[in-house]
Amino acid sequence: MMNYTRVMTLEEVKKLTVEELDFLYNEEDANSIGMLLAHMGAVEKAYQIETFHRELTEEDINELNPALDLGNKAREQINGNSIDFYIKELADIRQQTIETFKTLPDEWLFQQSTFWFDEQANNYFKWFHVFEDELNHRGQIRIIKKMIAKQLHV
Repeated sequence: MMNYTRVMTLEEVKKLTVEELDFLYNEEDANSIGMLLAHMGAVEKAYQIETFHRELTEEDINELNPALDLGNKAREQINGNSIDFYIKELADIRQQTIETFKTLPDEWLFQQSTFWFDEQANNYFKWFHVFEDELNHRGQIRIIKKMIAKQLHV
């Protein structure tokens, strides 16, 4: 499911230019497609740490930002990259995920720990959230592409 989601995400962005990847429909609070792609990678890295190793630390969060939280710093710092940059970053992160999955027993998927709102969640749900997040942002990417078509390619 994760790989299918990724294939479809990459299909959506593979031909975008740097200008299109950096397009902001609003300078105050919009996310660019490049920001969303970087965010997808940061989310996956965060879940690697959280489910394969240990709880996230403040240092981890600082390393994953600004892509993890997005916002003003992301608008300032995540730009000027080609689609090949984002594709390679996403592929490298995914390869680490898949290689680690191969080493874990199926029972690992059902191990529970405290998650959002101090509720229990298993690893299966946590990793479902990784590609659920990507699916949601792919929807945003499609909307942004429509805005790009109207504003940049009139």
